[in-house]
Amino acid sequence: MSTPTRPHRNFYGRLKGKALKKSQKTYLDEDLAALSPGPVDWESNLERVPLDLQALFGGKPVWLEVGFGGGEHLVHQAQGNPDVGIIGAEPYINGVAMLLSKIRRAGVENLAIHPGDARDLMDVLPAQSIDRAFLLYPDPWPKKRHHRRRFVTPEHLEPLARAMKPGAILRVATDIPDYVRQTLEEVPRAGFEWLAERPADWREPWGDWISTRYEQKALREGRVPHYLTFRRVG
Repeated sequence: MSTPTRPHRNFYGRLKGKALKKSQKTYLDEDLAALSPGPVDWESNLERVPLDLQALFGGKPVWLEVGFGGGEHLVHQAQGNPDVGIIGAEPYINGVAMLLSKIRRAGVENLAIHPGDARDLMDVLPAQSIDRAFLLYPDPWPKKRHHRRRFVTPEHLEPLARAMKPGAILRVATDIPDYVRQTLEEVPRAGFEWLAERPADWREPWGDWISTRYEQKALREGRVPHYLTFRRVG
């Protein structure tokens, strides 16, 4: 698999926040390498080798969360679905450290972590290998000139669609009305169908949903969450 070329345009913001606690540094040092789905030299221009998901998860269905934030939803899904292997991608190092602490407390063993750009991960996912994907409260890039950085653009959706199986489910949650608009325009163009039949299908959360810290902040500030469900066609 050759290394694709793409514009240097991130769909995420900062990579690091406040200084890490000593315990968080310990989690990164002691736990991250064993949970990474590599070996992949993400920064090199060498040819990339597709991930062996059979070796990683032993033949379990594979789910993907793009941008897991602090990891609440990722660990919740891992606990509720032990028969599934879940890969989380997140470039924000503080979020990775928070997830590692939650994994220790929960004791889940069906997770893998890519601490970096999800596009690099999707480059090495085998075609039609993902059974479910989550894009939950992605960076909204509210300024119009930055809308092309949003994840719901062809640059990001096309490799995601390639990696997902026909019939696989994509869940998108956002509290930004214009992000809803762009999602409903761009995701179907990438090969997905929106499954909503009535207003409750996007106004009410999924039955296995856990409200994240970000969502609670959005609710306190009066923003309205939207829960969009799509199915990969083809």
